[in-house]
Amino acid sequence: MKVLIITYYWPPSGGSGVQRWLKFVKYLQDFGVEPVVYTVENPKYPILDASLEKEIPKNITILKEPIWEPNNILSFFKKENTQQSAGFLNPNPTFFGKILQYIRANYFIPDARKFWIQPSVKYLKKYLSEHKIDAVITSGPPHSLHLIGLELKKALNIKWISDFRDPWTEIDYFEQLPLTKKSIRLHQQLEQEVVEKSDAVLVVGQTMKENFSKFSKNIHVITNGFDNDIDSTSITLDKKFTITHVGLMNADRNPISLWKAISDICNENADFTADYEIQFVGKIASEVRHSLEEYQIKKVLDVGYVSHQEVTKYQQKAQVLLLAVNNVKSAKGVITGKIFEYLQAKRPILAIGPTNGDLAEILKETNAGTIVNFNDVENLKKEILQLYSSFKNGNLESKSNNIEHYHRRNLTEKLAHIIKETVS
Repeated sequence: MKVLIITYYWPPSGGSGVQRWLKFVKYLQDFGVEPVVYTVENPKYPILDASLEKEIPKNITILKEPIWEPNNILSFFKKENTQQSAGFLNPNPTFFGKILQYIRANYFIPDARKFWIQPSVKYLKKYLSEHKIDAVITSGPPHSLHLIGLELKKALNIKWISDFRDPWTEIDYFEQLPLTKKSIRLHQQLEQEVVEKSDAVLVVGQTMKENFSKFSKNIHVITNGFDNDIDSTSITLDKKFTITHVGLMNADRNPISLWKAISDICNENADFTADYEIQFVGKIASEVRHSLEEYQIKKVLDVGYVSHQEVTKYQQKAQVLLLAVNNVKSAKGVITGKIFEYLQAKRPILAIGPTNGDLAEILKETNAGTIVNFNDVENLKKEILQLYSSFKNGNLESKSNNIEHYHRRNLTEKLAHIIKETVS
């Protein structure tokens, strides 16, 4: 069985967007499904990680077509190094910045990759007429790729599976965009049509499934996961009481309650003040830096972006792994991809977010850590001091279990079953 996978993010892209389908492609042939990948020939990835290229199976077909992106033009009107991803929308843009945000939000729907839709449809219709493909899979965001799948479905009536790595209109920054009412309606209409017309829909969490259930009954939850077996015996834990955050720390994730809790503890506990260290492995928003200064959190190690291989090492040697959920209306359904690699690292997880959300269920199921509500400073202090006490006693460890079904290979087996069920 052959499937055509349409994805924007592909090695040498780094970051979280590339991981899901790179790993699925890595294992699909083990379960009788041959992947053909269609991606961008000339992408402008914000993060590069060439080390991921070695995970691409050598025997698969990779198709590439060029894309024209208006972001390339808009970037000329910005100062160097100020280009931001959607998750890093500037909350205080200049007048000209507001104009650019308005144009980007209302004239490039569903996103700035919309100009890849028609060239891709033309190219893929020809390819599909010449090659036997049993199903098409589109992965978004960018959600423009789902519109490629929608057009192919309408033209060829081919089986089509849409995969939502993140929500569309329910994504955390959607309400921050300067959208007109007309633009909001258009997003909602396109989202509904994609979900309704897909033969199957993949989502990464239960809340997303519930939100889409009004449009389709054929929705499947396949979470993100972790990959490869790691040798923890060769890892030496940090000497400091490190609280390590991996990935993007944007303004919506800024855990003010944590900085307040740590500040309070430092004022009361000299040993803690000497022992703690906050580590950031990844990009930090300016709002987070300001909060660290405001609460006088001085013992900070800013590692910046490192390769995925290096990320794994930082996770394994951390004393505590910090997971901050975006404090937005849709927070209940937010499951950051890093949670699964945190599980694999087998270090205690301290999460800040809804205690009744999808993430809380995963932590409960795996016994991998604790989650505290956004503004609950007192409980945060209590949890941190308990973790610190275990650190001082030399017995700070994770007692997680039931994590193997989040291994990428096991998740791919579930995907292969859905593909075969959809095609049959």
